[in-house]
Amino acid sequence: MIKKKICLLGYFAVGKTSLVRQFILETFEEKYHTTIGVKIDKKEIELEDKKLQMLIWDIHGEDKFQKVQKSYLLGASGYFLVIDSTREESLNVVMELKRMVEEAVGNIPHLVLMNKYDLEDDIVVSTKQLVELGFERKNIIKTSAKTGLGVEEAFSELAKML
Repeated sequence: MIKKKICLLGYFAVGKTSLVRQFILETFEEKYHTTIGVKIDKKEIELEDKKLQMLIWDIHGEDKFQKVQKSYLLGASGYFLVIDSTREESLNVVMELKRMVEEAVGNIPHLVLMNKYDLEDDIVVSTKQLVELGFERKNIIKTSAKTGLGVEEAFSELAKML
């Protein structure tokens, strides 16, 4: 079995923990829980004829009070940059985090998740904005931890990239 460390990074309250919960347990909880430090989960998936164990590092959200430690990223094979599609300020943090990851572990496979896409009337971040910031359109997935939209697809796609 192949084991790969995957990190979830983003601004605080963008839905990182909820995405992991949806992927592993197929559930959603309305109540917000702040992640302190790192929460590690694992899930085995089958990819073609291989078994892959994803060690999923749900890293606390970055804000002006708390910065992500580079040491959390060591050994990562891939990562997700999670954006709250209803909060434009989450874009700035994602750009900062991408630079930090590249400094810490180099250019490894990653996807940008535009989360909270179930809140259609409140969406303020567009795919076009992300492309203008330098992200490849093929690496952007619209997700909703609440409805499950794109969650399985995102984890499967990153697994294939690894």
